[in-house]
Amino acid sequence: MIYNERNIRKEIVLEAAKQIMMAARTAPKGKGVDIIEIITLSHDSLPTLSENMRSEGKKRGMMFFLRDADNIEQADAVILIGTRRHPLGLNCAYCGAKTCGENPESNPCAINSIDVGTAIGSACSKAADLRIDTRVMFSAGTTAQSMNLLPGCNQIIALALSVSSKNPFFDRKFQAPKQ
Repeated sequence: MIYNERNIRKEIVLEAAKQIMMAARTAPKGKGVDIIEIITLSHDSLPTLSENMRSEGKKRGMMFFLRDADNIEQADAVILIGTRRHPLGLNCAYCGAKTCGENPESNPCAINSIDVGTAIGSACSKAADLRIDTRVMFSAGTTAQSMNLLPGCNQIIALALSVSSKNPFFDRKFQAPKQ
């Protein structure tokens, strides 16, 4: 049998995404408490995310969401990494409150945020090992949160994945809103 890489690229990216998700899963967590949630959106799901990003960007007045939405349309897959709020009782004050008990429910636990960052770092490292182009995107993550793609998660970051001859996530130009 002969495989042409161009014909199986999307399949290859989804296989790589599984390894990238496992790298995120095995990243160290505060006090060893694992409250990270991870999913992959395949190419078929990306137009919906992209369209919601455009709406979210206009609603928030953050026009860079429009540029990022174009990038999501160029991606082969997107990994979402999020966490639920779960104060760990360290009373570290990183969140701005003196104790975990004083941290308002609406304010995230800083250690949970650090866990998401550590997972993203591990995911990006694995993607680099696999020679998958990536871009970490707050815009796609917060839009995914508004779409409830990771139920119960209050902090989500997206990792766009691409395999092409030119990384679509760099040399990006800001685009004015389409009328």
